[in-house]
Amino acid sequence: MSRRRFVGRIAGVGTTGGTRIVVGHWHDTPMGAFSDAMVETATGHRVLLAPRPEVADFIAATYSFDEVRVEAFTVEVTGAGTGSRWQVRSPSLELDLAVGGPTLLGRLLALVPRRLATAPAWCALTDPVARVLLRGVRTRGSAGGGRREYYGATGVRRILSASGTWQGADLGALAPVDPPPRFGFSSTPRRPAVTDVVTTVLG
Repeated sequence: MSRRRFVGRIAGVGTTGGTRIVVGHWHDTPMGAFSDAMVETATGHRVLLAPRPEVADFIAATYSFDEVRVEAFTVEVTGAGTGSRWQVRSPSLELDLAVGGPTLLGRLLALVPRRLATAPAWCALTDPVARVLLRGVRTRGSAGGGRREYYGATGVRRILSASGTWQGADLGALAPVDPPPRFGFSSTPRRPAVTDVVTTVLG
């Protein structure tokens, strides 16, 4: 059985314009470092933004989209931890995020040894708890094609503000990620946040 691990961070935000966005910023993966975004508009149109065809193919085989766009995509993170900022840029999406301190869940996750927190067996054990505490969030599920996917979170920080544009139109201000976007088995927390995560795909 093959095992692929993706180490990075996921930023999930909602906007007052109704668009919900999940940005992945991955620094250690089988396909090298890359960033991507999953966008669901207020009308329910789901779009994947990926920087390279092989990245787009892998993500599109794992999650569900109405449209896939391969385009230049960058995420620049300045600062560390509390007070850091994300600058997301692509031809379709511009997004600026201000990140705050850890959430209560983030402080609890920091108490779990990293090796345990990122193990698929631990992710399977915590899945029922995640379903109850974080609506729409799961830590294990199908990755398509008979594969299984496990999310091992090691930290969560609040997002304090968001601004930007989607296809040139203003997104509005930061809002809860509600309703949960429909990309796959797991959504992002309702409260906008940056999650440190190790994603493992088996099969």
